[in-house]
Amino acid sequence: MYDAELAHERFYVDGLYARLDELRAEKIEQLSEVRRTKSMGTHQNRSERDAFAALYETRLAQLNAVDDKLVFGRLDLDNGEQRYIGRIGLSTEDLRQLMVDWRAPEAGTFYQATAFERLGVRRRRHLILKGRNVKAIEDEVLDHTMLVEGEHLQGEGALLAALNSKRTGRMSDIVGTIQSEQDRIIRSPLSGALVVQGGPGTGKTAVALHRAAYLLYTHRERLASAGVLLVGPSSAFMKYIERVLPSLGETGVVMASVGHLLPGISATAVESPEVARLKGRIDMARVIANAVANRQRLPRGDARLDVEGTRLVLTARQVRRARDKARATGKPHNEARLTFVKILLRELTDQLREHIEASGTGNTADRSYLAEDVRSSRDVRIMLNLCWMPMGAQKLVRELFSKPEILRAVAPGFTDAERELLLRPEDAPWTESDVPLLDEAAELLGELDITGGRAGAAHDAQRRRDLANAEKAIANMDQQLEDSGVNGMLTAEQLADYNVVDGEHLSNADRALTDRTWAYGHVVVDEAQELSPMQWRLLVRRCPVKSFTIVGDIAQTSSAAGADSWRQALSPFMGERWSMEELTVNYRTPAQIAESAVRMANAAGQVVSAPKAVRDGEWEPIVDHVAAGALIERVVAVMDEETAAVDGGLVAVIAPRGMVAETAAALRAVYGHRVGHGAGSVEQDIVVIDPHEAKGLEFDGVVIVEPAALLAGAGGRVGDLYVAMTRPTQRLRLIAAEPLPEGIEA
Repeated sequence: MYDAELAHERFYVDGLYARLDELRAEKIEQLSEVRRTKSMGTHQNRSERDAFAALYETRLAQLNAVDDKLVFGRLDLDNGEQRYIGRIGLSTEDLRQLMVDWRAPEAGTFYQATAFERLGVRRRRHLILKGRNVKAIEDEVLDHTMLVEGEHLQGEGALLAALNSKRTGRMSDIVGTIQSEQDRIIRSPLSGALVVQGGPGTGKTAVALHRAAYLLYTHRERLASAGVLLVGPSSAFMKYIERVLPSLGETGVVMASVGHLLPGISATAVESPEVARLKGRIDMARVIANAVANRQRLPRGDARLDVEGTRLVLTARQVRRARDKARATGKPHNEARLTFVKILLRELTDQLREHIEASGTGNTADRSYLAEDVRSSRDVRIMLNLCWMPMGAQKLVRELFSKPEILRAVAPGFTDAERELLLRPEDAPWTESDVPLLDEAAELLGELDITGGRAGAAHDAQRRRDLANAEKAIANMDQQLEDSGVNGMLTAEQLADYNVVDGEHLSNADRALTDRTWAYGHVVVDEAQELSPMQWRLLVRRCPVKSFTIVGDIAQTSSAAGADSWRQALSPFMGERWSMEELTVNYRTPAQIAESAVRMANAAGQVVSAPKAVRDGEWEPIVDHVAAGALIERVVAVMDEETAAVDGGLVAVIAPRGMVAETAAALRAVYGHRVGHGAGSVEQDIVVIDPHEAKGLEFDGVVIVEPAALLAGAGGRVGDLYVAMTRPTQRLRLIAAEPLPEGIEA
């Protein structure tokens, strides 16, 4: 019977792949046809052509991304229907459904049905594919009347197979093995902020990614143009997860680490916990506001200015009045400056006219040239800039932290010691803690416009014309798009962006990455417990509707500026508009290792959630006590044993930041190119990283170097060590010269 069922599934799956190939070929041909069509006719005609090209490219990218494990399940229902569940929906040309998208409402029972609450499901079948071939099937029989004598209920085999598989250095989706409590969270409503609290290994990141895909599918019309932003803790983490969403049929999510949330800034430098804590404080927003206001200065007295040989006087009272009027506009600094300059240029021009007319009695000649004389006067330009200097965010923040007199003037609430900590050279590289300060400055300063607003007005007018053309083009194409099954996937804004005549057609995601003011429809934040108040302020600015999925574990907080509770982190920005769900099952970490990590945290006074591990491991945590100075030597000595134990899996060496380079060099001397170092090497057989880079990642085996130093480096917070101990899926080894933190050994 099993062989017959397996043959049936192979035949059906072959048909699904054949249909996938047909759709690909169709989109390739349609795209080629569009590209062969010359750009001619009206602007609207060209818009229609490019709209089809954009849609075909998007659909083709989606079809290409879902090839691996296209289908993973089948439901046998009480009404006799067999419903296949896969990464996307597939239908025949005559619209007979072949496979249901896993995000569709009718696919929900694949994840939610149990033997106690069947939801109309008699049997749930898992299809285990390798490439395009069905290698095995596994059934969970929920209706006991389907069991024949000698049979028994099956279940969890597909889940355990996924958990026990070797790590690859890249995260895989869990779409075929989503568990009921995970599915409930994934399908939660869009509005408001949802906190997903869960201990290590509970699948928080997987839930966050699958929720992003689900929301884009369910709320396509609302999120298509605004988009979804996914924020992670590091570049290593973003690389680790980058393939998941495309495999789920979504290619347009904007993904950025905390240090890359500001266009043009790549913040990778590391600063001390004390400085990070200071920069993360919410009162830094007032410091930045003061720094901007500090660039709107009053002269100490009246200024005498030379304009074409005529001496004019600019009084402090005139400057104050112009400054007050400019500030009253409520516009950012650089935009309000236009008002400030306009007022004073007019007053100086009137003064110049009075001088000339007073010296030439009865002369009524045209004086329109006087305004340009005033504007072009060197004295006038210098004085206006001294009073209200146009400024960019990077320059403002660099000067703030490099000039003691400015910092003293704008941060009166800080102590002398705190201001001393913040000072640094003007050319110091940017850090993650600088990014929200730069964003705050950019918000208050506005854009620099050397054309005095003329370029912006012209751009806005052209944008209005482009949107009008795009709306007409989409209206004309509506029936054709509906016939192609892609109506609703393109907005007028997207089409207008696609038609920008700059030689480069960018997706919404690409444009969002380069636009600091982009307002997203939803934001997903992983490892959210690490964020400072200023970083939260930045993220809320990115999503004014405050629709968030917030994923993390308070017990894993290691950042000096991070949160001690979700209420502390969120209430200042969300009020009461947030709710919390908790994941209770540890799928990653073997029970022995998870229990050791929890004991360590509890012994340090940290109350942590202890999700139940679904499996026992083969090994208890291994502890090596070595002499001082012998740590790295021991790491090299045990590496053969560690790599053999995980049988081709990945091994991470997690060391204090100051030891990473030396440890990597020692291992590389023995194992050569098999050893990777830092964030960009998580696919190597052996990778040496610090605890921050390890956040969110998982490995078959982990070796921790000097656990006590990880605690010390985090100022005594257990987060770094707790994170490091909970990365392995099989085996954990700790190498210590200093006394081991309490609780690790039972």
